[in-house]
Amino acid sequence: MFRSRDKPKDAHGGSRYSFFFGGSSAGKPVNEHTAMQMTAVYSCVRILSETLAGLPLHVYKYNNSGGNGSYRNAEKNQKHPLYRLLHDEPNPEMTSFTFRETLMSHLLLWGNAYAQIIRNARGEVVSLYPLMPNKMTVDRDKSGRLFYIYQRSLEDTPSLGSDNQVYLAPADVLHIPGLGFDGLIGYSPIAMAKNAVGLAIATEEYGAKFFANGATPGGVLEHPGTIKDPQRVKDSWNSAYQGSANSHRVAVLEEGMKYQPIGISPDQAQFLETRKFQINEIARIFRVPPHMLADLEKSSFSNIEQQSLEFVKYTLDPWVVRWEQSMYRSLLSETEKQNVFIRFNVDGLLRGDYESRMNGYATARQNGWMSANDIRKLENLDQIPAELGGDLYLINGAMTKLQDAGAFYVE
Repeated sequence: MFRSRDKPKDAHGGSRYSFFFGGSSAGKPVNEHTAMQMTAVYSCVRILSETLAGLPLHVYKYNNSGGNGSYRNAEKNQKHPLYRLLHDEPNPEMTSFTFRETLMSHLLLWGNAYAQIIRNARGEVVSLYPLMPNKMTVDRDKSGRLFYIYQRSLEDTPSLGSDNQVYLAPADVLHIPGLGFDGLIGYSPIAMAKNAVGLAIATEEYGAKFFANGATPGGVLEHPGTIKDPQRVKDSWNSAYQGSANSHRVAVLEEGMKYQPIGISPDQAQFLETRKFQINEIARIFRVPPHMLADLEKSSFSNIEQQSLEFVKYTLDPWVVRWEQSMYRSLLSETEKQNVFIRFNVDGLLRGDYESRMNGYATARQNGWMSANDIRKLENLDQIPAELGGDLYLINGAMTKLQDAGAFYVE
């Protein structure tokens, strides 16, 4: 029985993020666009979007009926209609890399990624078009069924029609939600961490204004008497000494006038330390290692490879699973789901250095759990024909059971 409380909550879901967005505690407005003007936010979004967009994406089919749940027992299904869309060209206007990069950036900034699914008369997917998350609303009808409402604008794709408000069925939308309260709609990481982003914006603006106004943030000119035209004195001072180009110039004061600074120095305010901490704070929001944001303070040759592997395992892999399961749910028919699946290949990112890989392969080959073709597949090399022994599993002949020791010498 559907109950009204099962409807996605406006405060935490859909595209109605005005509840979260707005002024931060630092006094700066925070939204997706102002956040992207921060170099740390831009770098995190770009790193994750480009990394996921650059991963090989294939459609697979199991070799036997139903498969065994492992892609090792599957082969690429290049004849499937989805293969070309996901691997090469989801629509006539963009490549697969651009499509995935765009949707991933939406997912990181708004917490949701949407794409319109265009099908032919047979129900096959023929194209995918990105949709802006801030124009999408997710709701339920009186029967409890989900539907999507999209506010169309002139720059949107003609596939949406000409109506300003477009109603889309769940079968017509590829929806990839991020972390959320109701399991249906994700909330924006930027909105939830707006105070951290707002503080970073405020510190960057303070630094820009500091250098724009000169070497000191502010001060007063003291005169022993009465100045007839104080505005003229102020304008003359600013024209001669304000701005970074005029910093450290020698000031000439007349008639006993004195300059008294009243602003605190950046060192006293721990300006640089604050900026550095906010970069780490934003990296923490997106779970991106600081060394990938050009912060090598705590990185070295001994641990940077491990940090990169942790990035794949703990940061990228959860996003990959969200993509794979959402595409499996929305793009495949119930019949296809029995023996077809969609998978990103992250094996290349998990590789160690060349020497470590070769030593591992040698151990696996000598102990019989990998064949030459198994190894060559991981290295993206062509397979050795079976008649030449490419699929043989070998074992070290020096290993023997204890009870068989010396049997060779028995006549």
